[in-house]
Amino acid sequence: MMDTERKLDLLAAAAKYDVCGYSGLGDAHRASASPARFIYKSTLPNGRSACLFKVLLTSVCTNDCRYCVNQAGRDILRTWFQPEELARVFMELHRRRMVHGLFLSSGIAGSASQTMESMIKTVEILRGSHDFQGYIHLKVLPGASFDCVEQACKLANRVSVNIEAPTERHLARLSSKKAIYNDIVERMRWMKQIISAGEGIAPSGQTTQFVVGASGETDRDILRTTSALYREVDLRRAYFSAFQPVSRSPLEGIPAAPPMRQHRLYQADWLLRVYRFAPHEVELGLGADDNFSLRRDPKVLIALRQPWLFPVDVNTASHDELLRVPGIGPVSAERIVEARRDFDITSLGQLRKMGVVTRRAVSYVRYQSMLPEEKQACFLPQLDEEAMDETPTLATAVR
Repeated sequence: MMDTERKLDLLAAAAKYDVCGYSGLGDAHRASASPARFIYKSTLPNGRSACLFKVLLTSVCTNDCRYCVNQAGRDILRTWFQPEELARVFMELHRRRMVHGLFLSSGIAGSASQTMESMIKTVEILRGSHDFQGYIHLKVLPGASFDCVEQACKLANRVSVNIEAPTERHLARLSSKKAIYNDIVERMRWMKQIISAGEGIAPSGQTTQFVVGASGETDRDILRTTSALYREVDLRRAYFSAFQPVSRSPLEGIPAAPPMRQHRLYQADWLLRVYRFAPHEVELGLGADDNFSLRRDPKVLIALRQPWLFPVDVNTASHDELLRVPGIGPVSAERIVEARRDFDITSLGQLRKMGVVTRRAVSYVRYQSMLPEEKQACFLPQLDEEAMDETPTLATAVR
C-alpha cells in the first residue's frame, strides 16, 4: 500500500496543469520536503488571495487526452485517495493554518459519474463531519450525470468543467473520447441552470480552462468561444494554460506554447470581462495570423487601429472612453471621474497620482493646459483590411 506522503507527491504533481491562479508558492517550495509543495496561492472571486490545497482524487483515467500526464495507456505510476483519507489530509493542513481552501479535480476511473460521486463524498465529509465552511473549487468531470453536477453546485463555492479546446475539430485532435457539446457544454448549461435556481448555490459561479497551443487553434478561435461562454452560460472567468509537451505522449514532439501567448490571452480576457470591450473590438488586437502579438499589448494595438477615438479629453470623457486609453484601468478611470468633480485635471503628474501609467497614456489623452512637447504625440494606425464577422453564438463558436 502506498503511504499518504507518496500519494500527495503524485496527485499534487499531477494536478499542476489545472489552473487556479497566476502563480504558486514557487518551485523551490514544491520540490522540498515541506507540505508547501502541495499548496498554491490563488486569487479568490472576492479579490483576496488564499492558499489552496490543489490535488487530484485519482490519477487513474480512461480518457486518452493527448496533452495530459494522466492519459490512458501512458506508463506511469497511478494512485488514488479514498474520500475519508483525502478529507483527513486536507483538515490537517487546514488546522495547521497552511491552507484556506480546496481545489479538487480528478482523472476518470471507471465512469465520470462514479468518480464524481467519490469527489462529492470527499466534500460532503468536509462540510458535514468536519464542519468546514471555507472555499472549495470542485471540478465537474466531462460526461458526469446531472445529479452529480447538481450536488457539486450545492456543495462547492465554485465549479468548473475544462473545455480545453475552442471548437469540436480542435478537441477531436486532442481526444477521441470527449465531445465538446454532449460532454462539456451541456454540463456548463446545467451549471448555469442549477446556479440560477437558488441563492447560495455555487456563489462564485463557474469557470473553465483552455489548453493553449496543443491543437493548432488560433487566439481568435479561443477568443470567440470565450466571449460566447460569457454570454450564454454565465461563465465567471476563463483560465489559459500554455501547452507543455509531456514525455512519452503523442504530443511530446510539439513545441511548448510561449508563456507570452498565455499572458496575451489573459490580457484580452481582461478587456472582455473587466473593461467590457465588445468581442469585435478585442479582435482588433489580432494580427493577420489570427493571433495576438507576442511583442505588443493588445490594448495598445486596439487603440492604434481606432485612431478616431483619440485623444480623449480627461476632463470630459466618459468612464468607458477613459478605459480605452492605454495606461488607464478601471481603478484609475474611476479616480479620474471622481477627481474632476472637484477640480480640472491639468497635468500628467495628477494623472500619475491617480494610478495612470502616463508614459503609455500620454499619446492618447489631452487637457487644456498641455505642454507643447506633450502635444507632439502622434498616432500610427495599423488598420487591418479584413472585415470583422458578427459576434458568433456559442453553437457557431465551438464548431
